[in-house]
Amino acid sequence: MSHLTYYNYEGLGKKQQEKFWYSQAVRIGDRIECAGQGGWDPETGIFYKEINAQIDQAFANVELALTTAGGKGWEQVYRVNSYHVPINNEALEAMVRNFKRYMPNHQPIWTCVGVTRLGEDDMRVEIEVVAHDPQSH
Repeated sequence: MSHLTYYNYEGLGKKQQEKFWYSQAVRIGDRIECAGQGGWDPETGIFYKEINAQIDQAFANVELALTTAGGKGWEQVYRVNSYHVPINNEALEAMVRNFKRYMPNHQPIWTCVGVTRLGEDDMRVEIEVVAHDPQSH
């Protein structure tokens, strides 16, 4: 799979790679796919408890994963999948607020799902994205 290049940001990204044997992002040509990002501090892995803070941090972590893979961040995102425990209006409003903040010039496709549990006990949101990052050849 030499056409795939995997990336992990410093701190928690590298720790998760070793502990759980997965990467935070993968580049496939002009496309970057991001593993689900939660509302954790990227250095310590500690989760923010309040849902708005957790969603805000998850958006920042997506940006970190994308830029670590050489992308420009949210401005290149065209697909978003978000998973919520629970899914409610407060969570949806926080998502939309961050969409408008990080992507003021476009509206990606979005699938939003409520689930009973995410990867860690304190996770209330997980966001995965796909971005198009044309590389000059």
